[in-house]
Amino acid sequence: MKRTKLAFLTIILIFLYSQPVLANTTPSPCKNVIMMIMDGTNSSAVTLSRWYKGSSLALDEMVVGGVRTYSLRSVITDSASAATAMATGHKTIVDKVGMAPLYPSDEANKPKDIIPKASILEAAKSSGYATGLVATAPIQHATPAGFSAHVLDREMFSDIAEQQVYQGIDVVLGGGKASLLPGDREESRNDGENLLQVLKEKDYTLVNSKHQLASASGRKIWGSFAEGAMAYDIDRKAFGLKQPSLAEMTEKAIHTLSQQKKGFFLMVEGSKVDWAAHLNDPVGIITEVLAFDEAVKKALDFANADGKTLVIAVADHGNSGLSIGDWGTDTDYAISPPAKFIRPIKQAKLSVEGAVSLLKKDHSNLVEVASYYGLKDLQREELDLLQAAKHKDDVKGLLAQFLAKRAHIGFTTHGHTGEDVLLYSFGPGKPAGLLDNIDLAKVMADYLEVNLDETTDALFVDAEQWFKGKGYKTRIEPESKNNEVFVARKDNKEIRYPKNKNFRVVNGKVEALPGVNVFNGKRFFVARPGKD
Repeated sequence: MKRTKLAFLTIILIFLYSQPVLANTTPSPCKNVIMMIMDGTNSSAVTLSRWYKGSSLALDEMVVGGVRTYSLRSVITDSASAATAMATGHKTIVDKVGMAPLYPSDEANKPKDIIPKASILEAAKSSGYATGLVATAPIQHATPAGFSAHVLDREMFSDIAEQQVYQGIDVVLGGGKASLLPGDREESRNDGENLLQVLKEKDYTLVNSKHQLASASGRKIWGSFAEGAMAYDIDRKAFGLKQPSLAEMTEKAIHTLSQQKKGFFLMVEGSKVDWAAHLNDPVGIITEVLAFDEAVKKALDFANADGKTLVIAVADHGNSGLSIGDWGTDTDYAISPPAKFIRPIKQAKLSVEGAVSLLKKDHSNLVEVASYYGLKDLQREELDLLQAAKHKDDVKGLLAQFLAKRAHIGFTTHGHTGEDVLLYSFGPGKPAGLLDNIDLAKVMADYLEVNLDETTDALFVDAEQWFKGKGYKTRIEPESKNNEVFVARKDNKEIRYPKNKNFRVVNGKVEALPGVNVFNGKRFFVARPGKD
């Protein structure tokens, strides 16, 4: 079937395809969960941010315990594995999004044996809750993807974007516009589909600036505020960008979702603490933690007034091994006032990425760029190193190193770290103590009275196995470029399940499904058929 015909069929759904009802998942009135994740943030980063701010954080009143972050195969997790664990309650392996090994003890990990697991967002949606995603990364990035998509590799942005569009999520706010459209960017769509047009056909209000977001009044909002990632908060302010802050997006999402009387689930990610930590940039780390904390304050204000909202805040893992104190404080650590660490950082007006974005091609304005990053007293040897740097990434690394040394901030790595992280929570049903990251999915599911295992059973049946058991002949064929379709045929009946979409086509008629069709490269998983 040609792609154009299929696209036409998507907008004329003939009738709602009947599905089995999930047992014991009728939601109680107006229960809400706001899950807030600060990516790549160890406890020292939070402490340093508090000293920088000079007063307590919203997070401080919520500390209830800790979370272990390891993945199925590694002491140190990646964000995809961590998000999948928190969203589905299943440990998984590196790069897998919303999917886990069928046989966890088998280290072979054949693609055909990596299967989808329902997320708390999908379980909530299946039970009538409104749902939302907010992030400052591309919305297709690992953490928001872990709550809303099912792919073998976190880099599969085209597939993630398509699944998110067809999931029926009520509010989606973040970056990642490029993955919704064909184009020449690395993350642009590779199948020629225009997902912004699909969103319009699905009656979303589309916004791309903070002013449009503030005035949006629909019940379904999709905000794409950058082609890729949104700016660091400190750069957003300094450059006068039209992007909303994380707090503004969070407040709008809560306001919109709370209009729906059955309650809601919202995931909010402060994405770019992790990005700054990979760069060992103390300015970016601190200002992103504080931007996240402002979003937490918005959630707490709502939860305090509402009385029926569970708020959870947590880091998915540590990053960079940041420490307050380095080799330079070996002998005087006991007489080190806050200013020793904070004053050098407060000189910066931009993140290291923001500062280096102003670097000219010939690097002739290195001194000026360094001053934007708070380095107004470059030593001769430092300037020599900067002038010898050939690439912008090298300049970033050197500037971050120079500032960290002045502020006596230590770093052990440019990668993730494996320590436990702090757990913050507020409201009814809040957890306490030392938890595993998979326990968070269970905490949220219990509070919302939804069942993750039953949702998985309802949304992700092995299509070939099921239809062959009913006497159908099956095959997988290309529907269009990079869009496979599962086909089942018996007598005069043909059923087609296009990858990543929430419908099937039965003898040319479109039937809506309660979830998206997932293809793991070998097998299709679809919503449990009712009367076939």
